[in-house]
Amino acid sequence: MKLRILFAAVVIAGLTVVASATETYKFDPSGSTIGFSVHQFLGTTHGKFTQFSGKIEIDREHPENSSVTAQIDVRSIDTRIKKRDDHLRSAEFFNVEKFPQMTFKSRSVKRTGSESGDILGDLTMHGVTRPTTLHVKLLTPISDTSRTRWSVTTDPIMRRDFNLMFAPATESISGISQTVAINIEIEARRAQ
Repeated sequence: MKLRILFAAVVIAGLTVVASATETYKFDPSGSTIGFSVHQFLGTTHGKFTQFSGKIEIDREHPENSSVTAQIDVRSIDTRIKKRDDHLRSAEFFNVEKFPQMTFKSRSVKRTGSESGDILGDLTMHGVTRPTTLHVKLLTPISDTSRTRWSVTTDPIMRRDFNLMFAPATESISGISQTVAINIEIEARRAQ
């Protein structure tokens, strides 16, 4: 009888752990885009980063306990013009030799709707860390636990906040906006 009670207690404890466990998802770069746009002169330059990784920890019972981390290889910048990309990688702008990665690490998650939320975290770029809020919207059914897809936006990022400025003379005549709009879609697959 004691053995049966002990067995039942172990099974119940195991189910409790499983029910409250977080789900881990890893970014799938083949189905994801980390993009940006910057207004300059009479047009807008669109670009993206092609190499990145990240992880989403989802706690369905307590979404506020969920978290996100991401790493972006700054060398992978692609604006579809090689000469411009090489210049952006140079010491005059991103300085990828000294600052090869951009990172985001969440500090808190707040649900704003049934399929949306705000993720407050720290964005580190070019050696500077600033608080940043990601506004996320779920694009896959909430019942899908094999993968998850999110649309992500932020308030515009100011280049000067991250010391991403060209030489003063270039800045004054370039017509390049200080604000950078972010456009991200992340697809992540459940880790086994």
